[in-house]
Amino acid sequence: MEIDIQPGKYIVAVSGGVDSIVLLDLLMHQNNLELAIAHLDHGIRKESHLDHDFVEKLSEKYGLKFFSKRVELGQNASEDNARKVRYDFLDSAMKSFEAKSIITAHHQDDILETATFNILRGTGRSGLSSLKSTPKILRPLLRYSKLEILEYAKTHQLDWVEDKTNQDTRYSRNYIRHKVLAKLNNKSKDKLITLVNNTRDVNGLIDKELNLQLHKNLKDNKLDKHWFIMLPNNVAEEVVAYWFRQSGLGSFDKKIIHRSVAAIKTFKSGKQSDIYGGSRLIIEDQTVAITR
Repeated sequence: MEIDIQPGKYIVAVSGGVDSIVLLDLLMHQNNLELAIAHLDHGIRKESHLDHDFVEKLSEKYGLKFFSKRVELGQNASEDNARKVRYDFLDSAMKSFEAKSIITAHHQDDILETATFNILRGTGRSGLSSLKSTPKILRPLLRYSKLEILEYAKTHQLDWVEDKTNQDTRYSRNYIRHKVLAKLNNKSKDKLITLVNNTRDVNGLIDKELNLQLHKNLKDNKLDKHWFIMLPNNVAEEVVAYWFRQSGLGSFDKKIIHRSVAAIKTFKSGKQSDIYGGSRLIIEDQTVAITR
């Protein structure tokens, strides 16, 4: 296994599981990297402090700065909330360390899980190819499977901890992992990966056009209402989804998009429509704005 990270300062997200342990080992063999470890204890398991202690000792072993935080999400925490808390913490650690990016251990199997999860949520074409590297979040293991990561860990005699909640199929992602994707053979998984990659390429072209059209009809982050009303519904849905993502709203589903499109096209001036989490659409005579 090989990864190629440009020289610089980085925050490495390390849970203590095999994926992040392999990532850290690979990074330690790279030249000209200044690394710090970030570990978030969600407080979902009683014994989660042991994971923290394991990762802290690992940071001492490698001589790396260690950022950690414990939160009390509890056993009934939603996956969306846990994800948001995690990335908020990683973002804070990145700023404290003055790092250029965050590096996470997402791999090829995570691509399939995320694509399946988003299809079931109804997030549309963008959800099918949402897990990728960005300038802010690097994911250098995306071309490797879970099996390859496990083989690397065993070959290099690495130690890691097992998170028992990963076996709990009450969580949607775990159900997809153990009950859906586990039934696919390698050939089927390869076909799904190819579909995801092809969709990512097409999405790039579509997003460029959406960005062009949206900014022609968006002034001071207010959307031209007349232009939007004239769009076919399927195009209007794409515009709203893209606008929401550009505005920092990422945790929406198909129901929210449908409701928002209907509000923009039918609500009278002065009316408001909830998006989620305190965010709302403000409908005016000529424009529509997002407020929080």
